[in-house]
Amino acid sequence: MSACSGDEAGPADIAGRYDYRAAMPSSCPGGPLADAVLAGKVKAGNLSYLVRTPVNYDARFAHPLLVVYAAAGASASQTEHYTRLTAAATSRGFVVAYVDHRPMNKKNVLELGGVAQSVAKRWCIDRQRVFMTGHSDGGTVSTGLALLESTRADVSGIAVSAAGFTRQDMEEMQCRSPIPVMIMHGAKDTLFPGWGRETSRWWAQCNGCGDATSAPDSSGCVSYTHCSSGAPVLYCEGPQSHREWPGLQSRIVEFLLRPQPGAGPPDAGT
Repeated sequence: MSACSGDEAGPADIAGRYDYRAAMPSSCPGGPLADAVLAGKVKAGNLSYLVRTPVNYDARFAHPLLVVYAAAGASASQTEHYTRLTAAATSRGFVVAYVDHRPMNKKNVLELGGVAQSVAKRWCIDRQRVFMTGHSDGGTVSTGLALLESTRADVSGIAVSAAGFTRQDMEEMQCRSPIPVMIMHGAKDTLFPGWGRETSRWWAQCNGCGDATSAPDSSGCVSYTHCSSGAPVLYCEGPQSHREWPGLQSRIVEFLLRPQPGAGPPDAGT
């Protein structure tokens, strides 16, 4: 495995600074991992991804990890520019891994599920706070990893955009232990029309939320109410087409950093 800075890593000033002052130090199994302060492109076996950390990354603290899977044909660098998640996520303490696209099949999806473990070998990661996001194929991969029996335990929450799952697809899966789920879908998405609304209802049932929702807010987001599990489900429908990212970077980060059911108190950044 190698990591380096270079042209594909992009300008260093896009990452944010995180306030560690009130966070609790937490050691990592691999030691201080001080050699991983500089983020960059990583190749590990068949995996290829780009890592961003807070500019003041401190290896004494276990960080939440946001894995961002790419849309069809996109590189890690293109995905970073497309989703614009780096500043919003790193300033809230995340380590972010943008993953090169792989063709959609179960073998590749399962291999892509190894990114979190690969990142945790070099960066100090809180394995209880590993979140996944992505657009189109990236949303499909994130959803699949959250539901497949062999990978679901490694996923603490998802925020997916324009994912290629229908309600029928979801009904062929088994509900998993409840996790926070944010689904974003465009009203003008003619490739996967209405799929996000359908899958959000499936997740709401699995999380014990029922059918009731809040009124839409200014971003077109509705929360499913009275979730007995304590794991929220948020559905956001904007005016975008399938090719357009919804532009809810800060909303994604804040949603995923909400205290988890049964978790201890959050650190100062949450």
